[in-house]
Amino acid sequence: MTLLDSVKNTFVPIHREGYPFIAAFAAATLFLGYFSSILFWIGLILTAWCVYFYRDPERVTPVDDRLVVSPADGVISAVGPAVPPSELGLGSGEMTRISVFMNVFSCHINRAPVRGRITRIEHKPGKFLNAELDKASAENERNGLVIDSPNGTIAAVQIAGLVARRIVCWAETGGTIAIGERFGLIRFGSRVDVFLPSSAVPRVAVGQTAVGGETVLAEFGGTAVTPLVRVS
Repeated sequence: MTLLDSVKNTFVPIHREGYPFIAAFAAATLFLGYFSSILFWIGLILTAWCVYFYRDPERVTPVDDRLVVSPADGVISAVGPAVPPSELGLGSGEMTRISVFMNVFSCHINRAPVRGRITRIEHKPGKFLNAELDKASAENERNGLVIDSPNGTIAAVQIAGLVARRIVCWAETGGTIAIGERFGLIRFGSRVDVFLPSSAVPRVAVGQTAVGGETVLAEFGGTAVTPLVRVS
């Protein structure tokens, strides 16, 4: 490994979605710095935070169709039965819901919890309550992906929060997605819910820290066929 490779590996990549915001923060910092050194330093700190917020680190995702991985970095805020959002068309019965809450310092890149075909994507306008509240699942603005996986239908729902006002989704209905593949992000602090069939066994507890694309949230039994491709 060369010195240049070592330097590159030291720095975490920044997602392109963040470039306009980082540029805006930097420009505002220079402008304010013309009038006040204190404002310059405050702006510099905020610019550094913006760079940190849009980091997009590589992840090593376990390649096993029996596993469900975390769609986001954050803290597990709920594990238990819940009715999925009605717009997803998954019925009125309860599914196993696992929620991951992201604060403003979490990496906000969202990743697919399983592989499969995306059969539905629905955006629902709503409120901007604290994403840690249980009622945020039903009342907040959200965007849901329904994935036809080897173990049944699974949904990942991006939920806007008190500070987060912008949900971004790059996935498309009818396309396929790999486990751990990036599909969107939320600005700036929010939550992602994963709805699973009752056959899934949760492997996390409330309060546990999750790493998007790596932490195993739940596990299915059986011997589902596992692909050879790994997404980083």
